Amino acid sequence: MSVERSEEAAQARDTSGPLAPGGVELLISTLLRSGVVLSVALIGVGVTLSFFHNPERLTSRVDLTPLLSPEHGPSSLEAVLVLAREVRGQAFVMMGLLVMMAVPVLRVLIAFFSFRQQRDRAFVRMTSVVLTLLALSILLGRATD
Repeated sequence: MSVERSEEAAQARDTSGPLAPGGVELLISTLLRSGVVLSVALIGVGVTLSFFHNPERLTSRVDLTPLLSPEHGPSSLEAVLVLAREVRGQAFVMMGLLVMMAVPVLRVLIAFFSFRQQRDRAFVRMTSVVLTLLALSILLGRATD
């Protein structure tokens, strides 16, 4: 009787697709590697554009100060997109930082859906708590702007 139940439980779990146990690790590692590469590339492009638009910043500390001060940079996603359309370096640096912050959140989302597909209730609850805490931190961080 217990053998039948374990076989039914094994059949009930969906282990196919990209969120299958073996595929999740590959998906997560690809996400982490791609996210870091994209982030570094965006930051590199942003720094290059900043110095290209203002070459005097290469030799003058006074000219470099506005680039490093937070009040001169984009403070919202909308501002980042506007400056990106204008091909401004600070926007690309900010996009790189946003990608770097988004990667761990996406990693937790992938884990959540993988555990949900596997019907692993304990890990679904844990990743739900982590996602809730991440959402709260994002919302509370935005409220203080």
